[in-house]
Amino acid sequence: MLALGGEGVVSVVGNIVPADVLAMLKAFREGRIAEAQTWHHKLFPLCRDLLGLATNPIPIKAAMQRLGRDTGEVRLPMTPLSTTEEARLVETLKRYGLV
Repeated sequence: MLALGGEGVVSVVGNIVPADVLAMLKAFREGRIAEAQTWHHKLFPLCRDLLGLATNPIPIKAAMQRLGRDTGEVRLPMTPLSTTEEARLVETLKRYGLV
């Protein structure tokens, strides 16, 4: 909600693509609204798909592990992604160009 006066974001996906999230914020802060919107439209499907797989932080931890960034195991009552969810995760990461 930067356009409504917000100063930043709490971005879970920023753990995966921090440079992209920072680029969006910087572009907006510097008045390059069209560029910020481009970044938003690139980031949105990644956010939607990851957070649509399971309750946070399950998909983010799985994505980070898939990208070689160990975050430890999820703890109960959370459980790892199913095989089907893991396959969807990989497709999401491929579409974004991360794997």
